[in-house]
Parts: sequence; structure tokens; C-alpha cells
Amino acid sequence: MTTTSITAPPPAPVDGVSRATHRDSSPGKPRRSNAAVTILLLLGAAYCLLPVLWVLIASTKSAAELFSTFTFAPSTHLFQNVADLSAYRDGLYWRWMLNTALYAGVGALLSTLVSAMAGFALAKYTFPGKSAVFNMLLAGVLVPGVILAIPQYLLLAKLDMTNTYWAVLLPSIISPYGIYLSRIFAAAAVPDDVLEAARVDGARDGRIFARIVLPMMQAGLVTIFLFQFVAIWNNFMLPYIMLGDDRLFPVTVGLHGLLNQGASQPAMYTTVVTGALLSILPLVALFLCLQRYWQVDLAAGAVKS
Repeated sequence: MTTTSITAPPPAPVDGVSRATHRDSSPGKPRRSNAAVTILLLLGAAYCLLPVLWVLIASTKSAAELFSTFTFAPSTHLFQNVADLSAYRDGLYWRWMLNTALYAGVGALLSTLVSAMAGFALAKYTFPGKSAVFNMLLAGVLVPGVILAIPQYLLLAKLDMTNTYWAVLLPSIISPYGIYLSRIFAAAAVPDDVLEAARVDGARDGRIFARIVLPMMQAGLVTIFLFQFVAIWNNFMLPYIMLGDDRLFPVTVGLHGLLNQGASQPAMYTTVVTGALLSILPLVALFLCLQRYWQVDLAAGAVKS
């Protein structure tokens, strides 16, 4: 008796398996896309950092070398340039730096506090005209600050507050964009159940805001503070219009005056470049100090998820 063996045909590939095999057969595509993204990020970083690198290298050159040597060739005159800058009118530059720190520090702190209170109220309270207030706030975000400089000058001139520290501080306190960001963050970071529980325990609104809301909004408020600090630190138009005494100038307006002197005194160009370099350092230090709050918040979110 003869036994005939019949070989079964191979099973048909399952769609999912065949698709997965097809996807795995081209591993080069994700690598190419990652390389393209990396190249784009490097180009963006170079675009942002090259001007800073130029300022750093130019501040090491003397006045004669600034326009006669290769752009990115460093020299050895940095400390001499800093000494010349410090000696200008008995250290007027450092007075400008202190003024800028006052305008940016106090203005950003007050602006962050006002933004936190306004944003929390818009996010968690119901009151007549809430939608109208929010729409006006959005309109304020769209209006450039340069347009408001002249009306602000006219208002403060009637109050005899121009050419004073208040002329720069008061307009910096209200930030429509900061209030907008604060409202978004308060709506997302502050649960209604926590607020109701605090009210049931007898806590008043001021205590709830100080003890519960502010800690929950910490990462968002740090972002608002940094944005407002950088905006005030780099602000030029408002103090340029408001101030006439150069001892009240921030560093932006002061360096602009030195730059104008460079047309008749070319040696001042090196002083301006050195002053620009020193004015960047506080912003870099501030960012490095505050970024840990973002890292802590992101880590906390990862643990919660």
C-alpha cells in the first residue's frame, strides 16, 4: 500500500503582519527624517547664535581691529574695552544697567502678579461683562506696544510723571499677553474641586489665591515673568520717549546714544559692542536660573501621568 503525502500550501500572510513586515523593511526613512530635523534645528541654532558670537568676538578687538580684521577672528582687548566702558563718564554705563534691572525686575514682578490675579479671575469667576473684558484683552494682545507709546506719554505728561522712573514702570505693569497666558494656565492647572474644598474649609479668596493658586501656577508664572522681564529689558521706544535725563536711561537707550557718537568718534563703536555683550549676560543668567522650574513641572507632570 502506497502512502501519498500531500504538502499543505503555506498559510496566507495576515494583513497586519504583512504590513508590519513591509514597514520594517524600510528602516532608513525614520533615520533620514530625524537627520533632516536635526539639520534644521542646527541651522536655526546657528541663525540665533551667530550674532551673539559676533558680539563676543567683536568685543575682544580694539577700535583699529574692529573693521580691519576678519569678522570672526578674536583678539585680546576685552578687559581693556570693559575698563574703557566703565570709565565712560564715571561709570554711567553701570548706572544704565542698574536702571534697566530696576525697570525689568520690578516691572516684571508687578506685571506677573497682576497677570496672575486677572487671569485667575477670568478663568474661575463668573461676573457681568466677563466676555467683553476677555475680548478687549485679546484686542490688546494684537496692538503693538509702539502704537501705545505716544498716548502713554501724553497721559503721563499731564500727571507730570515723565522723565521719572514711574514713566517706564507704570506702563510695564499691565501686560495683555501675560494676562492671556495666565488665564489659560489657571484654567488648566487649578482644579475647581480644590477651590471648592478650600471654600468649604472656610478659606477666603485671598488666602486661596496666595496659598493654593500661586503654587499651582508656578511654572506658568515663571514663563510670564521671563517674557515680561526680557520685553522690558530690551524695550527701547517707551523709555526713549519718556526720559530726557541720561542718568535715568536704561541700557538700550544709553547704548543708542553711544552709537550715535560713533559717527564722529569711531572708537565708541568698540565701547557699544562691549556694552551690548555685558547687557546680554543677565538675561542668560536669568534663563539658566529659571529653567529648573520648567524641568520640575515637566517631571511632576510625567509622574502624574
